[in-house]
Amino acid sequence: MTEAGTLGVGRALAEARRAQGLELADIAQQLKFMPRQIESLEAERFDSLPGPTIARGMVRTYARFLKIDPEPLLEKMSGRVEPRDATPQLAARFEQPVPFSDGGKRSTVVYLALSVVVLGVAGVVFYQWRHEHAAPAFVSQETLAQEEEQKPEEPARAVEAPKAAPAPKPVPAQAPKPAPVVQAPKPVPVEEAPKSAPAPAAAVAAAEPKPAPAEPLPVVQAAPRNGGPNRLVMHFDEDAWVEVVDATGRNLVSSLNRAGTERSVRVSPPFNLVVGNASHVKVTYNNKPIDLAPHTKVEVARFTVK
Repeated sequence: MTEAGTLGVGRALAEARRAQGLELADIAQQLKFMPRQIESLEAERFDSLPGPTIARGMVRTYARFLKIDPEPLLEKMSGRVEPRDATPQLAARFEQPVPFSDGGKRSTVVYLALSVVVLGVAGVVFYQWRHEHAAPAFVSQETLAQEEEQKPEEPARAVEAPKAAPAPKPVPAQAPKPAPVVQAPKPVPVEEAPKSAPAPAAAVAAAEPKPAPAEPLPVVQAAPRNGGPNRLVMHFDEDAWVEVVDATGRNLVSSLNRAGTERSVRVSPPFNLVVGNASHVKVTYNNKPIDLAPHTKVEVARFTVK
């Protein structure tokens, strides 16, 4: 400590480094300094460092790495490394007049002129476009007006045509009249024909086949669960319609079920089960699978579980 206090800053750092057998490259690698910065510190060329504050920080870090007290070294640097007062330079810069070049004014004028030209061209293009699109609409209105004026003429001609029709009236008045007077009363059987019509209608009604009674659904025997509710579980690989009707005729389930879902119902046998898209539905009753294939017709399975 006493030697560091009596020697100069750079010499104290250099002798401490040599005493520990360290090279400049070792110090630079450990402290992440550049070798020329270490040389500047040991040669006391503080003005070649980035600044007085950084120079003091580098001396403090270097001294602590060498395990010597940095305070005496920093006190010696106080007279040599001080931040320079930049006030006079700043005041001189603010006193200088700010130059304004004529080039900036010219560029502004050119920019304004180009903007006016561009806006004028855009206005002309928009006017022409609007005029071209408005013209067909005007023509179409005139055409419609002409068509509307011509439309009433056609019904007028159609009305005039029937006016000439009354001329042939005397023709049907001469010959057709005596024909119905002589032969019309005789075809009395024509009036009797409707009276006999009900007989074939009744025969046809009697001959119509009556609807045959609904065939009983096939029965699937399933053992009920002992000591617990009976559960019907249906898993749907694809969308499928399911209907479950109990013994009283009440619908327990009647809905479309989405693919990937599962439906569980508590039901007491006997009950009827209808499954649409049956090849893609798995049914279990009290954890026992029910094969739908024997009861499936056109992708619909119908059966009774007892």
